Order: sequence, then structure tokens, then C-alpha cells
Amino acid sequence: MFVLTIDQRGSRTHGDKVPHLLTVLAGVETVVRFERSVGDEVQGVIDDPIAVVDAVARVLRERDWYIGIGIGSVELPLPSSSREGAGDAFIAAREAVDAAKKTGERVPVTVRTATASEWANAAEAVLVLFGDVVRRRSEAEWRVLDALNASPNATQKVVAVHLGITPQAVSKAIVRSGRLEEINGRRAASLLLEQVELGHVEGTTSV
Repeated sequence: MFVLTIDQRGSRTHGDKVPHLLTVLAGVETVVRFERSVGDEVQGVIDDPIAVVDAVARVLRERDWYIGIGIGSVELPLPSSSREGAGDAFIAAREAVDAAKKTGERVPVTVRTATASEWANAAEAVLVLFGDVVRRRSEAEWRVLDALNASPNATQKVVAVHLGITPQAVSKAIVRSGRLEEINGRRAASLLLEQVELGHVEGTTSV
């Protein structure tokens, strides 16, 4: 299982943004839904690496959060609330979010397991790299990407007309935004997280 513990940065300065983040995460598939766990912190449980990466990308776009991913066992049956959860994954998620708070200017996402794992280190590295791409996007680039994601089969020309810009501007925004790099980074991170989970189940922790 994957437990995500997400803590707000600078809540005393910027106010409580937990309700907004829960709205952002509402479309992510979970086995225990995201909810406020304590203070300005959000937590949820996921069993699919692809959904984990989706959640990370959504949170990083918001810029105001530390993200900790804990991977390991959880006590069954799963609780209806993450606040009642227990197990190695919850402990690892706490360690991960605490580590994320010490990353300085680096993308604040970390991955932890109950035992040292080279797969986890690799997954974290890829999440940081593609997360940096996500974090650097301008509002204009997000407008183009949101339009493309809303209509996956639409041509760039159609998107341009919808947004009131030129097809060339759409093309340039796609390149500048690192859309392809994000897509490939998501795939790589998902595969690596899957290996972390498999390694935990099989009792192996190295690449």
C-alpha cells in the first residue's frame, strides 16, 4: 500500500488551504479517501502506483505542500478514515513528509519504506525531476494543457480556436511546458513505485 501524507507550507501566512487541496485530489482513486488528518495535513491510502503519481502531480501544481509517500504494509481491515490507520506504510509516510520539509528549494516530495530501498530512491528521483517540470509551468502553459486534457482528441488548431490564440502558440506552449517529459516521467515513476511495492512483498529492497 501507499500512504500519502501531505502537509501545507506556510499555513500561518497563507491560511488554511486543506479544503481546496481535497477538491483537487477528489478525482484520484484511493482505497482510503484523502481527508484532513491533523492541523493543515492531508492523508490518504492508495493501492495503485499510477494513482500515486497522479496525486503527486496534482499536489505539486498547487506549490504549497510537502509530500511524503510511505510504502509498506497496513493493518487490515482498512479503516474508513486514514486517521485510524496503522502499519509500516503509515510510519514511513510520516518519516517521508518530515524529510520533505528539509529539502530546501528542491521539489518537496520524498519516498520512504520500512527498510532501505534503491527502488524507492530511484522513484523519488524521477518524481522530483518531473515534478520540477510541473512546478515551473506558467499559467498560459497550464491553460493550453488543461484544454488538451479536457479534449484529448482535439487537434492543436481546435484548441487554439477555443483559447483564442494561434496554433503556433499552442505548439510552443506544449514544448515549453515539458508535456512529453511529464508523460514519460509519470510512466517511469509508476513503474519504479511498482517495483518498490513488489520488493516489499517479496522481501527484497535493492535494484
